[in-house]
Amino acid sequence: MISTLFRGGWLPISVLATSALILTGCSEEKSQHRQTPPPAVSAFSVTDQKVGDYYEYVGRSEAINSVDIQARVEGFLVKRNFTEGGTVDKGQLLYEIDRAPFEAALKGAKAQLTSSQASLINARKNLSRTQDLIKRGAISQSDYDNQVSSEAQAAAAVQLAQANLETAQLNLGYTRIYAPFRGEIGKSKFSVGNLINPTSGTLATLTSMDPIYVTFQVDERQLISHLIKNPKARSGASQVPIESALEEKGAFTLSLKLPNGQEYNQPGTFSFADTQVNETMGTLTLRATFPNPEGIILPGLYVTVQAESTAKTPLPLIPQSSVQQDQGGHFVLVIKPDNTVESRHVELGRRINAMWAVKSGLKPGEQIIVQGLQKVRVGGKVNPTLVAVNPTTGTISALTKPEATTGQEQGH
Repeated sequence: MISTLFRGGWLPISVLATSALILTGCSEEKSQHRQTPPPAVSAFSVTDQKVGDYYEYVGRSEAINSVDIQARVEGFLVKRNFTEGGTVDKGQLLYEIDRAPFEAALKGAKAQLTSSQASLINARKNLSRTQDLIKRGAISQSDYDNQVSSEAQAAAAVQLAQANLETAQLNLGYTRIYAPFRGEIGKSKFSVGNLINPTSGTLATLTSMDPIYVTFQVDERQLISHLIKNPKARSGASQVPIESALEEKGAFTLSLKLPNGQEYNQPGTFSFADTQVNETMGTLTLRATFPNPEGIILPGLYVTVQAESTAKTPLPLIPQSSVQQDQGGHFVLVIKPDNTVESRHVELGRRINAMWAVKSGLKPGEQIIVQGLQKVRVGGKVNPTLVAVNPTTGTISALTKPEATTGQEQGH
């Protein structure tokens, strides 16, 4: 074995060679570390968009009209003229009760009226004759008084017969039950052949569908803030209801988000505001009316009411993917002009699809990192490439035009 002297001893040449290789490797690694290029990241150029004040409330849909169909007379059910769960028109025949007993009662009432009217005619003739006799002293005052009483009784009998006739006509009319308005009717609780009466309860429930109400609660602080901004809306002799004040020019537009997250395609209007704030919750109940021609919104649904001011303010709009959070709040990584990375805390406003509106912390023209966040460190340099972000889906794509990074103007 070939060896060499090391401090009075001998070391193998192979050991010396290995040591040399290790020292050489460390030197090359340090050199490569110094020459590593800055990491490549995708950057988004911040621009202002017009954004309005925006609020969301959980609401509950309600039918404007809902009625329990009930019988007003007793009889056997002979006809049901609707499809359960279907739509019925105003004035449509829903149920029919056996009419024969009521038709007979009507005929009897008519006959009774005719008899009473004949008795009244006879009583009046007798009274007329006794008036001549009493003048000549041919009859006593007692006999005359009896004739006056008989005439009055006959007149009262006619009035009673007329009332009985009207009652019989009404009862006959009640054998046919019609829809008081257009709407959707639920399950029938009685079948043809059942004996029903006013104590039978609900036969079926009819509910109007178009338009439809949505009731929701507004925090008292938001309400007062709006009324303070618009003092003329609730002051002096021109004081108007709160719902009208909210709907005045420059106030809010209303839209709905359905339970499946889909946007409803019909705008709403404020239609009612309660007169008192709930002491426990600190909220005021408001109600909006929405067209519902296709019957999409069923009564009892939980929906999201979206209120947006018509007056809009330019604010930076940034992708959600660029926003991170720590104990200090939300922050983004900003690329400075020398391509170094700065951490910047921002105050977020409303979310619009895949974007956040920024109330403070960013300026138009600044660039923020949207991809490659895990590869960078604050204070380090990066190699940025500008990209476009779809404001609706958040999809990142290569920049084709300088204005593509701004997306489309957000007007909702």
